[in-house]
This record gives sequence, structure tokens and C-alpha cells, in this order.
Amino acid sequence: MATVRICVCGDEGVGKSSIITSLVKDTFVTAKIQSVLPQVTLPPTDNVTTTIVDTSALPHERHALRKELRKSNVILLVYSDHYSYERVALFWMPYFRSLGVNVPVVLCANKSDLASNAATSQVVAEEMLPVMNEFKEIDSCIRTSAKEHHNINEVVFLCQKAVTHPIAPLYDSKENMLKPATVAALQRVFHLCDKDKDGFWNDQEIHDFQLKCFEKPLGGEDLANIKRSMERFVPGSTGEHGMDEKGFLLLNKIFAEKGRHETIWIILRKFHYTDSLSLQDTFLHPKFDVPQYSSAELSPAGYRFFVDLFLKFDRDNDGGLNDKELANLFAPTPGVPASWIDSAFPSCTVRNDAGHITLQGWLAQWSMTTFEEPNTTLEYLAYLGFESGDRGGTTNALKVTKARKRRKKPGRVERNVFLCYVLGSRGSGKSALLSAFLQRPFTHMYHPTIKPRSAVNSVELKGGKQCYLILEELGELEPAILENQAKLDACDLLCYTYDSSDPDSFSHIVELRKKYPHLDDLPAVYTAVKADQDKTMQRCELQPDEYTSALNMAAPLHVSATWNSISELFVHLAECATFPSQTFPKQEEEAYDNMSLYLTVGAVACAAAGVLFVWKRVSANP
Repeated sequence: MATVRICVCGDEGVGKSSIITSLVKDTFVTAKIQSVLPQVTLPPTDNVTTTIVDTSALPHERHALRKELRKSNVILLVYSDHYSYERVALFWMPYFRSLGVNVPVVLCANKSDLASNAATSQVVAEEMLPVMNEFKEIDSCIRTSAKEHHNINEVVFLCQKAVTHPIAPLYDSKENMLKPATVAALQRVFHLCDKDKDGFWNDQEIHDFQLKCFEKPLGGEDLANIKRSMERFVPGSTGEHGMDEKGFLLLNKIFAEKGRHETIWIILRKFHYTDSLSLQDTFLHPKFDVPQYSSAELSPAGYRFFVDLFLKFDRDNDGGLNDKELANLFAPTPGVPASWIDSAFPSCTVRNDAGHITLQGWLAQWSMTTFEEPNTTLEYLAYLGFESGDRGGTTNALKVTKARKRRKKPGRVERNVFLCYVLGSRGSGKSALLSAFLQRPFTHMYHPTIKPRSAVNSVELKGGKQCYLILEELGELEPAILENQAKLDACDLLCYTYDSSDPDSFSHIVELRKKYPHLDDLPAVYTAVKADQDKTMQRCELQPDEYTSALNMAAPLHVSATWNSISELFVHLAECATFPSQTFPKQEEEAYDNMSLYLTVGAVACAAAGVLFVWKRVSANP
């Protein structure tokens, strides 16, 4: 519930206490009123609690006035005649500034029953607007009469609105334009509500927007009247295709100019904006915990959202998102996620011949992001407009996998996204494997990997089940990562690679395993790369086949990035990550487990004893 504290200020005799009394009693009190009324708290209305504080303008009360001004949320500045009106600009407004009071001011011309017969709009234009233009702290103005109970409730409503729906963050009255932050927020709203992404709101999209924000449909003539009003200001803003972004911004500018800025706030708050025009932190970063040994993945609703997003923005229907389409897609966000930039997106995922990310690559990229940093996915789901009918909000687009604890125990790992570290000596072919995984043409040019490099793609397992595999070579950060237990806990599989044509390549793996013996706690696959070249003897104590045999592990797979059969390696890696128990080194044959035999013999013995017992009883009682 919002709290509004109104400090009523003004010269003596302008009717401050009469306004408060008229509000509380709902009628004008003719009896003499004390000079300063006690604090008044109004019954809550529309989730707003309002407290009204009367003050004195006498010099000896100035300390109490300063105290109340600093505690207030809004100032109701009252004047009643030409003298007190001049004091507004010459004394009161400069006084507020000198105290550093940064709250909205509602300007109130009281005793309007004594004023001339001039129209209210004329009085506002001639009398109030000049001082409002000079002092931007003044939020709104109103003419009241405590004697006639005229606009008394309305003046309190204006004070409440100045706090709950402030104009200052939205509109620059000096420049007569919406502020940049307001424009950016409204552009995002327009973008999200343009469901067909054609740059216009058709009538149905306008009606959907109306229902979402105001929870009631537009009347029969309302839409036509809105369009006519907008066409008067900007011809063509509501053409045959519907309302464009320029027209939507114009409509909100008109709301601000006409004092209907609460309408703008209703829109912005429906889309989770705060008073500072930033998105709510709880909306961007909802609570989402991933227990140890578990991981985060996209749920069916999350995959469906990203598929729909891709299809809507692939405007040329070529199966890929070009630079312009990507820019349009990320328009309501701060831009491409920072982690994507670090991983050289889109080169880390699947692209078409033109270099544009495909739907397969798009889903793989978000699968990797969700696996590595689910909070980033949640943040971008919020920016991009994911909606769920359930209370979970954006967290409904994600799911947490079953905790993976004992990988040496036979069975399937219940997850669909796997991380594999590719380890090996410089020049062993790690980068070529990653490129082949992304179906990139093979190149003989060698570029050493400095920063960690990732490649993500979908893999179809035997039986037709699809999963996502992330291959990562660690570059110069390899020692730091292999010493980081949290990084190793996240890893599902190690792929040791060596160049079968380089005699010194395999020894790197041997030394690596000696240096980091805890790597034996991870499932691993050995791979001989560059099998299209002449095989050579490795300069180490044991040859690769002998080495893996001594560990009771499968012999190295011989592959080449130039072979079409390289895809079989990636299927094998995914299957090993799915069923990891058979890919651990075993230094000696495990002792035969006699437990099953003991249980079987015991069960047979018990059954025999039971039969013998029954036979004896039957024999004793023929």
C-alpha cells in the first residue's frame, strides 16, 4: 500500500485549515478554526493511505515547517489573492529549493468563490501556467473553494496522484516532450504488443493492449475517436496498416500534456516498470535456485517461446536471423547478452551458408545459456515478453534437472544438456573438432585458442531422443578451470584428444592426468584426431591403446575433422554423458561381487527350511 504525506503550506489567511476542515467534515465550518490543525489521516482508498499535515507560515514556526517539509511526499501550496500568488514565485518556491526539498508541488488557488467570473481555463492559462513554467517542481494546479466545498476532494486526489503517478519522470514541460527514458519504455511496450512484428498495431492488437493494461475493452467509438485525434496532430500515424510507434508515442504525449499522466503510469506498471522507469528487479531476477549437481534447462514452454520468437522475426523466411532481424528481436533488451559476446556469438552455434543463426542454432544457444547462467535466460525472458498464465512468471520457462550425484553408478543421467571439456596439447585438433561439430568447412590454417571457446549443437541419440551438447576448449584458462571444483562439478564428460600423427601429442594427456589426479572422478573419452594422416608411434611409456587398456577403458576413437563420419563421435560423446558409468578409469578389475550369490543362496536355504518345517508338521498330524 502506498503512503502519501501531504504538507499544506502557504501564507497566513489563505484558507489552509479551512480546506482540511472542509475535507474532513464534508462541509464548510463557519466557526473559528484553530490556526494549525492536528495531523489528519484519511481512510485508505485505492491502496493509498493519506496523511495531511497543516503548517504555519509565521516566522517562529519556521523550524516545525522545515521538519514537516522534509518528511512530506508532496506539498500542497495554497494561495488566495494577488499578494499570496506573488509570494508563490518570490518566496515559497525558492524557499523549498533552498531546503533541498525534492517533492512534487500541487498549486492550489483557494477562495475561488471570491474570484472574478473568468473561465477556469482562462485563469489557469493567465495566472498559473507562468509560474508552473518557471518552477518544474509544480506538478499540477487547481482552483478550490473551501466555503462552497468546490474541488476539495479533487485537490487531495491531485496530491495523491503527484506521488503515485508523478509527471516529472515522464514529461519535460520545458521542452514539451516525453523524456528519453519514457520514450524508451513506451517503445519497448509497443514492440512487445506488436504480436505480428510488422511495425504496426492492428485493431486486434490495440484491443489486446487495452485489455491487458486497463482490463476493459474499448467502446464502439473509442478506437475511432482515438485515431481521429491522432490524425489531427500527425497525419498518417494511423494508416491502413494500423497505429505505428510514432502514433503510440504521440498518444502518450497527449496524455501527459492533458494531465492524464496516470494513464501512462498504468501502462508502464502493467509492464513492470518502477517509478525510476527501470524494470522491477524481482521481475528481471526472480528467485530460481539450482541445487548442487543439478542443472537448469528450458522447459517445453521455454522452447516454444524461443521457437515462436525466431519464426516471428525471420521476416524473409530464409531459415536464419540476419543482423537486422537480430537487432529487431533484441530491441526491447539491453542488447545481445554479454556472455554471448564473450563466446563470439554467433560463431559458437549453428549458422546457415550466409552466416545467419538457424533455428537449430538459436535453440542450442539458449540451451547453453540456460545451462551455464540461468539467471541471464530469466532476465532476457522478461525483456522479451515471456508471459505465463501461472504465478511462476518467467521461471515457468525453465526447469531444474534431477540431481546427478553418483556418476559411477549404472543408469541414465536425467538431463538434456551436457557439457564436455575438450582437453589436449596445442595443435591436437580441438578447434577443428568444435568447427566440425558446427558443420563448418575444414581449414588447414592454425589459430591457437587463447580464451575458452564453446560450440553448442543438438545431437540425436539412438532411439531418436534429442539432447544438446556443449563442447568447450579451455585455452589458457585450462589450469584455473581444472583446479576449480565447481567448474568440474558442472562438467559431464572429458574428451581427451591427441594428434595421432604427432609423436609428442599423447604424452600431454599422460602428464595432464598426473598433474590433476582428481580428473579420474569424471567420465572420459579418448580420441585420436587427424586420423586421415599417417599414424605415428607416440613417445611415451605406453601407446594410447595400451594406456587405455591398462585403465580398463575403451581404446581411443580415431576420427578426422575432414571425414563425414565425424558426427558419430558427437553422438558417442552425448551417449557417454548420458550413461557415464562405463567411461571411468578402473586401475584393476573390480572384485567379483558375491552379494547376489549370498542373497540367492540365503533365499533358497530359507525356502528349503520352510518346506521341511511344513512337511514335519503334516507328518506329525496325519
